[in-house]
Amino acid sequence: MAYNHGREDRKWRIWKEAEEKILRECGVDEATIEQIRTDDRADFNSNRRFYRWASDFGEYLEGMADREKQAEVRSVSDLLDEIESETLYLALITVDRRTLQIVLLKMQGYSTKEIAPLVHLTAGAIYARLNHLRKKLRKIL
Repeated sequence: MAYNHGREDRKWRIWKEAEEKILRECGVDEATIEQIRTDDRADFNSNRRFYRWASDFGEYLEGMADREKQAEVRSVSDLLDEIESETLYLALITVDRRTLQIVLLKMQGYSTKEIAPLVHLTAGAIYARLNHLRKKLRKIL
């Protein structure tokens, strides 16, 4: 639940007025009551800043927990394990390992020029492999 500053401020004011009433009945001078009020307000503001942040952080964590946990794909076997579509899986297991490695590196954000030396192919060969894979997948899917 989000932090509601207005509600918390009203609760603090009601508590503070009741406390000051008791202090006045006990004969505490107004300067001391005012000093206590100032110190309590500083504590309230400090708590407000904390709870506002904690509330936002709690909502963030709840949102993250609601999302399905995404497994990080680090290898070709992880990539194949994460595929839910049976037809896509069957199509990809027929592709050679190097093409799957290219797909994995593309998914990780590498450019074709960066992938070329990693898989020992030219950029043109990578483009050709990806194009061939796209055509194959269009036919199947």
